[in-house]
Amino acid sequence: MKKIILIGTLVLLVSCAKTFISKEEPLTNSATFELFWTDFDQHYSLFDVRSIDWDALYSSYQPRIHEELSEADLWNLLASLIENLDDSHTVLYDGNGHSYRSGYALNEQSIAEISEELIRTSYVEGLKEVSSEDQLAYGKIIGKNIGYIYLGSMDGQNPASIHTIIEEFSNVEAILLDVRQNTGGDDRYAAAIAKAFSDGKHLIYTVATRNGPNHDDFDAKKNYYTAYDASQTFSKPVVILTDRKTISAGEIFLLHMKSFEHVTQIGDTTAGDFSTISNMRFLPNGWHYRYSIQKVLLPNGESLDGIGHIPDVYVKNTVEDIAAKEDKVLDTALEYLLDTYGID
Repeated sequence: MKKIILIGTLVLLVSCAKTFISKEEPLTNSATFELFWTDFDQHYSLFDVRSIDWDALYSSYQPRIHEELSEADLWNLLASLIENLDDSHTVLYDGNGHSYRSGYALNEQSIAEISEELIRTSYVEGLKEVSSEDQLAYGKIIGKNIGYIYLGSMDGQNPASIHTIIEEFSNVEAILLDVRQNTGGDDRYAAAIAKAFSDGKHLIYTVATRNGPNHDDFDAKKNYYTAYDASQTFSKPVVILTDRKTISAGEIFLLHMKSFEHVTQIGDTTAGDFSTISNMRFLPNGWHYRYSIQKVLLPNGESLDGIGHIPDVYVKNTVEDIAAKEDKVLDTALEYLLDTYGID
């Protein structure tokens, strides 16, 4: 989720139980660590969901902090601390263009497991981009009566563009909806796109925001439902293609889509990062950071944070597959449509 919730400035929110820096006191490595750790302790939302013992991590990391540490060493320790969260919504910035994103290695690795050029030349004919939207393109699978839509983010000026695409696809037998490498964006945009495929109104998730110093301090849950308009919906088979970099609002989109009976997910498990991100937080040394401040839960109370959407049919490309001009995720989706629905 890209939308930002303001929760105040760092210094005002640091507990008196931890080190507080006045303007007169010199900045030390220990004070920087205390500020950083305490701000997470009082506002990060996913300690329980991700089974993180934050106090134990304090006991592990605090003894390593001393005033002889170089700036680079302090950076590496803070980066190592947040890596334990395995949450790519948690990012540390140095203010000079360098950053560290928690739990991002698998997401980044997946970049080489898809090729736009391969899709354009070997799988989809007449791939057209929608200029008003961030990363929205569509065409038809070569030699088949199957539509293909690529949605690379949940941002754009006019999500209603999806209805124009579906009108053009009125005679296709199925749609492949590719959200691999979807970097997220606006949950409202995701909901608007999903509405075009809806089969009814379903309770799909709840959201609670951290609102106090205790790890279990959250406001009341807010319910979210799918929207439905029978006059504007595609009800034929839809296969959604996912990978490890399908993330954030891209995963909120999956919460909508996977509630529909005619939708199947094929590909790799998604990133598992659903929360809204905090406003930018600042440390006195010029570094800044963000973190998750909400819990997104399924109607049964379970969380997919740190887990992701597990596909109905698991398959992932390798770098070697792409080099061999094969997209096994797309191939598997086409085989699924043939085997399940007789669509060729």
